[in-house]
Amino acid sequence: MSRSRSEAGSSATADPLRPSDHAESDVSGDITQPALGFVGWLRWGWRQLTSMRTALVLLLLLAIAAVPGSLVPQRSADPNGVTQYFADNPDLAPVLDNLSLFDVYSSPWFSAIYILLFVSLIGCVIPRTKHHWKALRATPPRTPARLSRLDVHRSELIELAPETDAAAAAASAIESAQQQLKRSGYRVERYDAGPTLSVSAERGYLRETGNLVFHAALVGVLLAVGLGGGFTYTGQTVIIEGRTFVNTMLDYTSFNPGRFVDENALEPYALTLDRFDVTYQPLGVQGQGQAGDFVANLTTQHAGAEAETGEVRVNHPLEMAGDRIYLMGNGYAPTLTVRDADGEIVFSESVPFLPQDTNMTSLGVVKIPDGLTDQMALQGFFYPTQAPLHTGAFASAYPALVNPVVSLNVYVGDLGIDDGTPRSVYTLDPSEMTQLAGRGTDVDPIELAPGETADLPGGYGTITFENDAPEGAQGYDESVKRYVSLSIHRDAAAGWVLLFAVLATAGLLAALFVPRRRMWVKAVPQGNTLHIEYAGLARGEDPTLDGAVAQFAQRHGASLETPPTPRVD
Repeated sequence: MSRSRSEAGSSATADPLRPSDHAESDVSGDITQPALGFVGWLRWGWRQLTSMRTALVLLLLLAIAAVPGSLVPQRSADPNGVTQYFADNPDLAPVLDNLSLFDVYSSPWFSAIYILLFVSLIGCVIPRTKHHWKALRATPPRTPARLSRLDVHRSELIELAPETDAAAAAASAIESAQQQLKRSGYRVERYDAGPTLSVSAERGYLRETGNLVFHAALVGVLLAVGLGGGFTYTGQTVIIEGRTFVNTMLDYTSFNPGRFVDENALEPYALTLDRFDVTYQPLGVQGQGQAGDFVANLTTQHAGAEAETGEVRVNHPLEMAGDRIYLMGNGYAPTLTVRDADGEIVFSESVPFLPQDTNMTSLGVVKIPDGLTDQMALQGFFYPTQAPLHTGAFASAYPALVNPVVSLNVYVGDLGIDDGTPRSVYTLDPSEMTQLAGRGTDVDPIELAPGETADLPGGYGTITFENDAPEGAQGYDESVKRYVSLSIHRDAAAGWVLLFAVLATAGLLAALFVPRRRMWVKAVPQGNTLHIEYAGLARGEDPTLDGAVAQFAQRHGASLETPPTPRVD
């Protein structure tokens, strides 16, 4: 006798063996999903943010977001490079600046990724740590009823002597297994059920501990970089031979402090550049003019301490009061003296000229705001070894002082400094000035060798290129002073970052190479025999599990009074 579908559904609903919400209980009903609501959406968003998948994506985004910081100069590390980038790319630079690409690591978008990653990692680590703590305090799970169902399983049969108590032999075998597993680093627990005796063991919690240490160390790195950056500063300075730098704001050419740095409480110390040594490949050999070694020989002095000597080399910074001093560049600083028409000195300085090529063809600017009837500027090139080009212009043919010459154009007018607008000492804006000598005028540029003097056009006075070589020196080897460009960096977080990096590496190694596994040993007396089973279970991939179970079974069998014989199941 047949029934209709509706009758079958009605009967199924009334069937006491089926739950009331069985699929057949209401065939025609629509499935409705409860609304999440505001709090539900917040919980859903929090779960998404604190998932390990999101943390990995944010970590990848952070690495990608850091790439522009290595492609364009950063104000915090290379402010002069940023200025030069604006000069070389006047159209592109403002666009990049609006995108904060010159301040990548303090930009809003980089900070947003950084903070989200920080929150995501904390949201991942804390719940997992609580769960791991509970797991560490829990006992190993009960021995499965059928160990033979596990993939890694061994079974052995021991023939007992006629007078041997099988139950006592089983207890002795399990006790021996328990002790051996403990010595192997397992956590063990006995589970006895009637005549069947067993021990359950597990180890490998160091794997999860290492995983948590790794992620907690990443949080530590983020904290150290984020908070330590507030106590970090980077400054640049230029020191000419014979001059002294004092660690105060007045002696820095540029200074980029963290938000917590007190600029009026810098560690007091002084650096004096005694001599800058550099070696070049000699003329006539392969690679002539290529620099070999750079050494800035310094006299250093802490406040209230005796002076000491020190050196700064490329990639070998000098440590001073917690600061690291790096050698960033070097060049020549010709000493120029300007006298007015009456012979009075109005300017006498060693002026740093910025290298423009590997042969140290250098560009420099001299600004004389006072002492003459008009403000004056001298702009030109210094050639350590002047040589003519085929175009008729000059360049340096060798970076050492073989034929040093300085060539200067002369301008008079408004230097643009009286209105309080800050101007770079290395650049000149001649738009409000009149050129008296140089290309574009009827007067040749002034060319001087060390020790020579020339008249300034317009009757303004004279200019002398001083010879700085000591008395009795031959040639031009020491006729022009050298200067070094130093970067002074304090990183309050470096030690903490190193510590957390080491912890992260150790945690990662533990998470990768420590196996998480469980092992069981069961002994069942069967008349005059003892049936022993060994089984193992891995959490995740563990290609060595089979060998570990076989090795333990062999070692355990050898420790028994009666050697086992393999059993064929």
